[in-house]
Amino acid sequence: MSLIVQKYGGSSVANTERIKHVAKLIVKARDEYDNVVVVVSAMGKTTDNLVKMAAEITDSPSNREMDMLLSTGERISIALLAMAIHSLGYDAISFTGSQVEIITDTSHTKARILKIGAKRVREELKRGKIVVIAGFQGISTNNDVTTLGRGASDTSAIAIAAALGADECEVYTDVEGVFTSDPRVIPQAKKIKSITYEEMLEMASLGAKVMAPRSMQIAQRFKVPLHIRSSFINKPGTLVIAKEREKMEEALVRSVILNEDEAKISIIGIPDKSGIAGTIFSRIADENINVDVIIQNISAKGMADISFTVAKEDLKRTLDVADKLKSIVEPKKIECDENIAKISIVGIGMRTNAGVAAKMFQSLGENKINIRTISTSEIKISCLVDKKEGKKAAQVLHKAFELDKL
Repeated sequence: MSLIVQKYGGSSVANTERIKHVAKLIVKARDEYDNVVVVVSAMGKTTDNLVKMAAEITDSPSNREMDMLLSTGERISIALLAMAIHSLGYDAISFTGSQVEIITDTSHTKARILKIGAKRVREELKRGKIVVIAGFQGISTNNDVTTLGRGASDTSAIAIAAALGADECEVYTDVEGVFTSDPRVIPQAKKIKSITYEEMLEMASLGAKVMAPRSMQIAQRFKVPLHIRSSFINKPGTLVIAKEREKMEEALVRSVILNEDEAKISIIGIPDKSGIAGTIFSRIADENINVDVIIQNISAKGMADISFTVAKEDLKRTLDVADKLKSIVEPKKIECDENIAKISIVGIGMRTNAGVAAKMFQSLGENKINIRTISTSEIKISCLVDKKEGKKAAQVLHKAFELDKL
């Protein structure tokens, strides 16, 4: 029995007309597959509006109550979509995350999926129904409603596809697929026909907004066949696969990613002794905050400086953690810089080709773009630059690596 999981983002179901359009895409898939499961985000800016309302009530809302609030957005969209499918003569049923046993840990607002029961999903599929599931949410081991973090409907969809052993998972967005860079920054950016899980995970982690990083971790782990495409244009999108065809090794760099949504925190003048860094980052990890670029410099007289970047949405909480650490690590000062941009290049071809870093640094230098910080992995290089230079840096590197010719 064939099975497809489809995921539709907020822009795809932003209003009732778009919901009707999505319903037509779903029933078309039902004519091609024996079983169809659909995962849906909240309509349009619903989640943003709910966050805004909470902020009008209090500056420090309870994370548990935020989950109760934000989980309502998807309930609206799944019910309306099920109704739209019914109107086309097909049987459908909607479920919340808790109803399909998406079991999570107890970390409110950024919960992680522990397991998916999906018993009711399988039962309804056997009855011939299209199953519509609320993305972004689950239920904790304490029996509380939880949400998985912004953009986590991708994670819900791919996790459900893995749990059900789906033949394919289609992720519908407002773009045609994965591009060599953000077309809004670089109009010459080209759509990538296929890309590896590894490259896609790196791109997502660096700030490419097509897929959530956690969703790609699950896709890679369970080898979920993934197709990222547009719900507005009937064209093939980007296939995410385990291994790229051999000739793609010729492409040293597959994508240039610009991330302007990070901030740099520097903890200056701390004792240069073992355990200090561990203390700092374990406390940050306890708050479920991800850090990215980390640099430690040893200064004079046994002192050190530690700098790292976090997402701007986590900045306030990170500074709160740093403030609480003052009595433990005794820094001379703590600085915050939001005037940064992270520019990154990604490509599996970088593993076997020397000179990529040199070309990146030389291209930026020739265009008088100063590099503040550098970090690398096997298939990526990231640089922090002044925010005002971010878009220029992306355009320079896209041209330097001839991505407009792919």
